[in-house]
Amino acid sequence: MIIDPTRTIVLWCPDWPVFAACREAGIDATLPVALIQGGQVFACSAAARRDGVVRGVKLREAQYRSPGLILLDYDASLDVRVFEPVVRRVEETVPGVQLIRPGTLAMRARGPARYYGGEDAAARALLDTVAGLGVAGARVGVADGPFAAEQAARAAGAAGEPPVGIVAPGASAAFIAPLPVGLVVDARTSTLLNRLGVRTLGEFAALPEADVRRRFGAAGAFAHDRATGREQARVLARTPPPEFEVSQEFEPPLDRIDQLAFAFRVRADEFIERMRAKRLVCTGIRIEIDDESGGHSSRSWLHPRWFTPADVVDRVRWQLQGAGTADSALTSPITRLRIVPERIDSTGNHEEGLWGGGPDERVHHGLTRVQSMLGHDAVVTAAIGGGRMLAERQVLVPWGDRAPERGDTAAPWPGSLPTLAPASVFRERLPIGLLDAGGAIVTIDARGAISANPERFALAGGVAAPVRAWAGPWPVVERWWDAEHAKRVHRFQIVDDDGCAWLLVRDDEGWWAEARYD
Repeated sequence: MIIDPTRTIVLWCPDWPVFAACREAGIDATLPVALIQGGQVFACSAAARRDGVVRGVKLREAQYRSPGLILLDYDASLDVRVFEPVVRRVEETVPGVQLIRPGTLAMRARGPARYYGGEDAAARALLDTVAGLGVAGARVGVADGPFAAEQAARAAGAAGEPPVGIVAPGASAAFIAPLPVGLVVDARTSTLLNRLGVRTLGEFAALPEADVRRRFGAAGAFAHDRATGREQARVLARTPPPEFEVSQEFEPPLDRIDQLAFAFRVRADEFIERMRAKRLVCTGIRIEIDDESGGHSSRSWLHPRWFTPADVVDRVRWQLQGAGTADSALTSPITRLRIVPERIDSTGNHEEGLWGGGPDERVHHGLTRVQSMLGHDAVVTAAIGGGRMLAERQVLVPWGDRAPERGDTAAPWPGSLPTLAPASVFRERLPIGLLDAGGAIVTIDARGAISANPERFALAGGVAAPVRAWAGPWPVVERWWDAEHAKRVHRFQIVDDDGCAWLLVRDDEGWWAEARYD
């Protein structure tokens, strides 16, 4: 049996981002589920699509179309992490696998077809492999080239058809000819081609190759090769990464935190030694815990420098005990514990300087020691987060954890205070009095206009001082779309008689000092 070397098998798992997110969160993937990114639907389940939810629709529109929609945040790293065990298991069945994207794999057809006795038998073996991992609904396509094979996989299983789609050798161009041209070109080029009357891959393939290259360049020529079935891409088998993760199963299951931490110390040493042998250090890990009742706990931990075996054991203990103590009992005995490295770096990037790092090392050692005795949340550092009010932007992060992403860097919060920010922000706002020339309290009407110019300013219980200069007010409106829970305040800036500048806030309760410009 002679097989064209360009023949390719593609394994496709539909709705993989939704499947991965549901498996991590313990949610049934058959329910209406949508993954949200940037306020829009990134991916959704088949049940959500039946309700009218599609990719790219706004969040509120999706909730309107599907009232029972379950919303989860999209995490690209989660897709890769959950798909890695699938890739490893497939590599045991068919070597030489290329990862196209999480949920899609490609491999050359020659070897598997010879081993299993045909392309259909090889495809069935792949489906049985992923089904054994709990991945239902996978499909396989076989054609000349990865692109045509992926389209064959996407077309398989529709309307009760078998989950395996095989395109005869040499028939790939005819198979993909009716498909839309947008599959091989970007949105801008697709719009242009549609205006020119070129809407399918067959019509695009009929254009002269020289004219396509002259008009659309190298990208257009590559797309034209795909449309004509002359795809030049070949399957490039990946090199499996070294395995650093460790796991341990407990039989019988352990129901005490201190017992489990002690039992896992040897595996923690092995975890760190595996990376030391490759001259690597780990700065981020993920701890996965399974209990006897079927529960699953997964959490990522970061380290300001790098993990030692003792640090790994501490994180296991902290994740298990939560707000309890190390000798407390667990709600359900633990059956399995797994440590996976998430952030790895070369030891050369963490070597001490020429004169050592004594002070920093002592500070780190002391804080880590206090944290190990008092708990993960006992030692915190300050970070700046997103928000409109200054007090909301003060975020305390446990020592070693990643600071929250600042929403004001990529897209400013509407109503947030622009730079320069005040130097002193009051955790609890200070009540103040802002008075006009007649001694009455300055008010702000519904149109945002003040009742009179401010003349005097005083903290609660203090002596009123003259106001040298003022600016504002500036409205800050939150949840304007919800009349019941909407919140509206006004910001105001003044300079007192001593030359000190203040940031004030006016709400329904009165005037408050939010911060001071020192």
